[in-house]
Amino acid sequence: MSSTSFIHENKNIQEIESVVIRFAGDSGDGMQLTGSQFTNTSAVLGNDISTLPDFPAEIRAPAGSLPGVSAFQLNFSSSDIRTPGDQPDVLVAMNPAALKTNLKDLPHGGMLIVNQDAFIDRNLERAGYTSNPLEDDSLKDYRLIKVPMNTLNQNALEAIDLPGKAKEKCKNFFALGMMYWMYDRSMDVTLEWIKKKFGKNPNVVEANSQALKSGYYFAETSEIVSTHYKIKPARLAPGTYRNIMGNQATAIGLLAASELAKTPLVYCSYPITPASDVLHELSKFKNFGLKTLQNEDEIAAIGAAIGAAFGGAIAVTGTSGPGLALKSEALNLALMVELPLIVLNVQRGGPSTGLPTKTEQSDLLQALFGRNGDSPIPVIAAATPSDCFYMAIEATRIAIKYMTPVILLTDGYLANGSEPWKIPQFSELKSISVKHPEHLNEEQKFQPYLRDEETLARPWAVPGTKGFEHRIGGLEKENISGNVSYDPLNHQKMTDLRKNKVRGIVQDIPDLEVYGDQQGEVLIVGWGGTCGAITSATEKLRKQGLEVSCIHIRYLNPFPKNLGEILGRFNKILVPELNTGQLCMLLRAKYLVDAQSLSKVQGKPFKISEIMEAAQKLYSKDQEVKNVAGSR
Repeated sequence: MSSTSFIHENKNIQEIESVVIRFAGDSGDGMQLTGSQFTNTSAVLGNDISTLPDFPAEIRAPAGSLPGVSAFQLNFSSSDIRTPGDQPDVLVAMNPAALKTNLKDLPHGGMLIVNQDAFIDRNLERAGYTSNPLEDDSLKDYRLIKVPMNTLNQNALEAIDLPGKAKEKCKNFFALGMMYWMYDRSMDVTLEWIKKKFGKNPNVVEANSQALKSGYYFAETSEIVSTHYKIKPARLAPGTYRNIMGNQATAIGLLAASELAKTPLVYCSYPITPASDVLHELSKFKNFGLKTLQNEDEIAAIGAAIGAAFGGAIAVTGTSGPGLALKSEALNLALMVELPLIVLNVQRGGPSTGLPTKTEQSDLLQALFGRNGDSPIPVIAAATPSDCFYMAIEATRIAIKYMTPVILLTDGYLANGSEPWKIPQFSELKSISVKHPEHLNEEQKFQPYLRDEETLARPWAVPGTKGFEHRIGGLEKENISGNVSYDPLNHQKMTDLRKNKVRGIVQDIPDLEVYGDQQGEVLIVGWGGTCGAITSATEKLRKQGLEVSCIHIRYLNPFPKNLGEILGRFNKILVPELNTGQLCMLLRAKYLVDAQSLSKVQGKPFKISEIMEAAQKLYSKDQEVKNVAGSR
């Protein structure tokens, strides 16, 4: 019999479409693990899901402190969703600090589940409380459920031979068990995970499993938990799905690109949040013949990657904003010698060290212009966690076809967020053509900068191939021969060739598709991780009868060829960005449109409501102008 087959006869059963849950606690309370397990279980049950992990930058902040709070928000539904939700419907707070930092996001009437045992004087003082909020009526506007989790968990594990501190670490599974019962989740997926994860220590397996079951049956039998909620599976397109995070999708996409190109992959990286997980994920696939290098610094990482590209491999280096700055000189070397190189930038809050664990989109201008000289490089950006898979393949395809470095932008929100991913058949993916010259006629001499007429790409000759010996370096090259040249006219020609090569990539870029009316009042334009919030906001505004449409740009250099024409069909343009208006500035400069920036740099993604409010204001202003013009 399934672990969720019995429902206590005194409980109410309520069917709902979706719910947003946020787990919050100390950074040592296992909130990321708790949220991940709830997410994986919901994925197995067929719900549509979207997640937002939020963890501190400190490796181990002081216990019970406000900076040490770690949270995990997930939205799961029986219908199509695109974001982790604007605000939680349920907040699970494991201590006073978690309550203090997260309560502002819980709407009045929301469900608040707290670990009552953690609200002791010492923890209250660390969180800045002058009185106990569980006793002073300050939480009267919420559906408060107080649970002595520490006590109940310790009682449940009393007979297990483990130290007290080890038992205390299991309380997150007690909380997870409660939520599994309340939202009709089976424990089976997590119980199996516990066996695999802690199999070498049977007592740890027993303790975590018992804690999970105890929380589940406490919620089932306790009078303080009165309702059991059911959420049906989502109607997803037929296929095989898995829950995937953006960094995982990027890693698998790079691996797939290597297989599609029948060329070995070399990934070179220096550990940096939030890009490090791509290195960790790729290191699991050594059986595919790929190589992963953890280098001593960012400069060494890109240097090794350039060497791998010169040697004929698919070369990738991954980093975040500060690391991209360090790589800029070597990136220009890759541009000058025209080698295929993929540079992954998982953006985070800046400048300098900035906000290492928080998301931002502030590296767009750095990606486009952050090098000396005229140095055009293709720049593309993923839109969702699963889209990271496809854009990793696309970055590889462009780099090889056009013999150029390519910058692939994701961000912390996409990297650590997750969603259901329909796993494609490998046969559905378009192969990547790799051509290394191997034969010359006796009278021929290899010319390393003799270009393809269509793509302007130079040949990718592998060192050691007889007859194809050549030199590369950062000094300007003579057209065709590749010799060092200081000739002014040659420098003009080579600069123009490099520029035109990148411009020519537009022939391989699909046209943008407009969601909504093809022309009208307001167009919302986004890029990167804003896709879900923008699309959902547009959908809601259109249901309200507003003439609002949206587009999402994945190709940022060059832009899609129909972008200017689309912008010209709308009266007002709104550009939401997690920066101070970088794409907006580019659109205004290139297309001479009156684009308006919606800027946010708080380390958090846009809420749907924030975009809706800005679009409604812009729409109202446009209507006022029309009314005034009509009255004249």
